[in-house]
Amino acid sequence: MTQAPDTPCTAFAGHRLIARGTPREVVVAVKAASEAGEPAVLVFDDADARPLEFDLRGDVEAVLARLAPAAPEPEKRGPGRPKLGVTAREVTLLPRHWDWLATQPGGASVALRKLVEAAARASEGPDRVRKGREAAYRFMTAVAGDLPGYEAATRAVFAGDAEGFATATARWPEAVRDYAAGFVAGV
Repeated sequence: MTQAPDTPCTAFAGHRLIARGTPREVVVAVKAASEAGEPAVLVFDDADARPLEFDLRGDVEAVLARLAPAAPEPEKRGPGRPKLGVTAREVTLLPRHWDWLATQPGGASVALRKLVEAAARASEGPDRVRKGREAAYRFMTAVAGDLPGYEAATRAVFAGDAEGFATATARWPEAVRDYAAGFVAGV
């Protein structure tokens, strides 16, 4: 598992919600469901509905021990300027772009960082909606693909039709409907 140990997640056994909480809380229920022979236990990251996998080998204590994040080794600091978290990568621009950047206060790097920050702020709302739709689709495909109205619900998600989504998912199990709806709220 590659996420933080306190990132909220949700587990489903088929169409039934079996656990919700931190990975440490959810993995206990997932282990129990797995040992009870539950079919298709799936765990989703609540932030983006990406599937999570737990290594369920051994007893519960062994499973929980594998969830503990490995402590990162501290970096040795030498003389010179401290790392600021800046990553150097190549950027390809036209000569007129480089000319303009060269005239900006602070140089090209400062100007590019400001431009990127402004663009990120400007697209914050549309990005949030797009990510919510993608998360809903990811979850619905994994859990609700066999439910009545799945195609109509999918179309409604990408059309931004909240009423159509509610109508298409009306006959779904409540936990599945509510979890998917959480991603499309405000679509």
